Amino acid sequence: MPMRVVTADLTRLAVDAIVNAANPALLGGGGVDGAIHRAAGPALLEACRALPQVAPGVRCPTGEARITSGFALPARYVIHTVGPVWHGGLRGEAAALAHCYRSCIGLAVEHGVRSIGFPAISCGVYGYPPEQAARVAVATLRELPATHASMDVQLCCFDERMASIWQATLNQA
Repeated sequence: MPMRVVTADLTRLAVDAIVNAANPALLGGGGVDGAIHRAAGPALLEACRALPQVAPGVRCPTGEARITSGFALPARYVIHTVGPVWHGGLRGEAAALAHCYRSCIGLAVEHGVRSIGFPAISCGVYGYPPEQAARVAVATLRELPATHASMDVQLCCFDERMASIWQATLNQA
């Protein structure tokens, strides 16, 4: 699976799907989630509201993923995933984060996605240390089956500091 780090605005990537680092309600928020909702327009919020709740206020549990149209985005789809909140690494955060990447790729394959842009899931307000998150992400994406080998994966970072962390991890792996 070809992977590369890009420094860009995720909402402007010319890919089939972008991944939203969402909250469990999928009704918008801050950071990447808010930016995606603003760029996609109000139809994204309506599509998210239409997704069934699996528990009160929860449309997507941590580690899982849901897919909607991209609406006003260049990307055809938005794949929403809920990363783990960082609690020091002792509450299964790495396993939950890895499950986010697997779930997103699974939905991408189901929907014929050939290119996908990932943000640094959980590295914002959820507090996951970027160096550790990058290691989990790259290792997980590299261990996916060969059937996914043709998908173009862009690890999208908003600034050079984050991009250098992710690039260093990609170079080491």
